[in-house]
Amino acid sequence: MEEKVLKVNRVSKTVKGGRKISFSVLVAVGDGEGQVGIGLGKANSVPDAMKKGAANARKNIIKVSLKGNTIPHDVDAKFNATNVFMKPATEGTGVIAGSAVREILELVGVQNILTKVRGSRCKINIARATIAGLQELRTAEEIAKLRGKTVQEILS
Repeated sequence: MEEKVLKVNRVSKTVKGGRKISFSVLVAVGDGEGQVGIGLGKANSVPDAMKKGAANARKNIIKVSLKGNTIPHDVDAKFNATNVFMKPATEGTGVIAGSAVREILELVGVQNILTKVRGSRCKINIARATIAGLQELRTAEEIAKLRGKTVQEILS
């Protein structure tokens, strides 16, 4: 499993004796073969927060349905005020995505995709919206199996 740090945030809490500084780190883990997870770790130091975030991400791993090296269909996912739109792309297009979306898609193993982020640009919300969108993906075979039909019946 490969790990990527998506965001490091320094947080300051004012207490009676002064300011208490801590860190929150957003980490994504993936195997490049359709599995990915995100986790948030909080601690008094960045390395500890990264360890907690990675452990949390490993607990939240999801399996993503891919069609070759792209996604099977368009998906529009929303988390709070963030909208992430993902569209499959032809071979040779590459990963056209920004910020946290690109990191997560690379960890999943997607090589050709078009994306657009609308609304809030908060990295945590973008990451969660991306994961929500990836969870919605289904191949034609999976849909046919769920409905008890053949792939030809579904596609016609």
